[in-house]
Amino acid sequence: MERRKRMLPKNFLWGGAVAANQAEGGILEDGRGLSNIDLLPLGPDRMAIAKGQLTNLERRKDYYYPSEEAIDMYHHYLEDIDLLARMGIKVFRLSLSWTRIFPNGDDEFPNEAGLQFYEKILKTLQEKGIEPLVTLAHFDVPVALIKKYGAWRDRRMVDAYARYAETVMTRYKGLVKYWLTINEINILLHQPFIGGGLILTDEDKQAQVIYQAAHHQLLASAMATNIAHEIDPENLVGCMLAGGSHYPYTCRPEDYLEAIHRDNGEYFFIDVQARGYYPSYALKKFERENIHLEFGESDKELLRCHPVDFVSFSYYCSRTVTAFEDDYKETTGNLFKSVKNPHLSSTQWGWQIDALGLRSSLNMLYNRYQKPLFIVENGLGAIDSPDEEGYVKDDYRISYIREHIKAFKDAVTIDGVDLMGYTTWGILDLVAASTGQMSKRYGFIYVDKNDDGSGTLKRVPKKSYSWYQKVIASNGENLE
Repeated sequence: MERRKRMLPKNFLWGGAVAANQAEGGILEDGRGLSNIDLLPLGPDRMAIAKGQLTNLERRKDYYYPSEEAIDMYHHYLEDIDLLARMGIKVFRLSLSWTRIFPNGDDEFPNEAGLQFYEKILKTLQEKGIEPLVTLAHFDVPVALIKKYGAWRDRRMVDAYARYAETVMTRYKGLVKYWLTINEINILLHQPFIGGGLILTDEDKQAQVIYQAAHHQLLASAMATNIAHEIDPENLVGCMLAGGSHYPYTCRPEDYLEAIHRDNGEYFFIDVQARGYYPSYALKKFERENIHLEFGESDKELLRCHPVDFVSFSYYCSRTVTAFEDDYKETTGNLFKSVKNPHLSSTQWGWQIDALGLRSSLNMLYNRYQKPLFIVENGLGAIDSPDEEGYVKDDYRISYIREHIKAFKDAVTIDGVDLMGYTTWGILDLVAASTGQMSKRYGFIYVDKNDDGSGTLKRVPKKSYSWYQKVIASNGENLE
């Protein structure tokens, strides 16, 4: 009896995740238009552009753009889905490319070739018994709308997004049940061009621009949630947070309060999407910082009436903060600055490894929202060394994933968290969003592609592939 109580639910959704702009490639094929990530090059200029520091929206001949081919899932999706099916996954998280459906973002008619491409993918998944989890916008803003409106700083983006959402939700009714509106919506605060297509100038009051853009994204998310429920009452819609709780560096009261403030800063978006209203701490922040949002009564009603059904998030690491940051060494993790935690080890890219922090985050989020949770990104970015056949013995990845599975199992079976599922990030190797590298590998399947774009694109399952296969088959009981 005790052992049964400690098991995950039988309907737990095990799977993996990718994003269109990091996996598909084919960025100019079959009528697709350019998206913001298509302008992010490999190299030292990538992060400056990601933060909105660019002077034009044209691609340069002296840059290498990793998204152009990525891992060419556009032409390999049948092979890829077959590999995923043999692994036994229950759910596959993917994103749709907005500009594959509407090349300019707001075209009069959708691009039929784009609609057919995703229909083929979704039907193939259905045939294999794999549930799709579809993200509508995963760091994806049409370049044409950046030029036309300034992206999400303009309210007209809300209607363009809603029309896109209605188009795909109508077309794929019966093929998709689980939807996410906007990926890692809080990244808008840290990488405005990645998160919202924003180009910031010296004349901009940046906080004003970013929070007005955030308001428009929150409205768009609520509209998409409403549309999803109207099209099919069986649809379930989630929001998506770049997660990871903040620890105070010391037990000084100042550090503890700083951790609370940092958590609020990130959870603000989900507070609105899950609860349906702006929290008081955010309203006070706007008042204090002289931020004035264009925010009508109809906006309040829209947000109130259409909260999300579940809360999803990514988790790679925890973050540590202090009120006295100048005194301590910083590290990074998923685009967030953090004080280095002396009790944790780090990945090759400096992201600190904290499996127990996942359990803490699950408890914090569930206590805060009392809605089902879904871990939709988690994984280890590492340099893999394949043998001559392309096989990778990635015991380090197995160890990382194993400890995180143990952590979320405890959150469910001991703490009582309602967790729908778990999708590892980059179930196949793909282009890393933060760096543009292929060498920062997350997958259970090795893809022969190098940082400079060379490689055969051959897919080879790693040691972790067969390990995760056993984990799924045992519903998380066999972790050895």
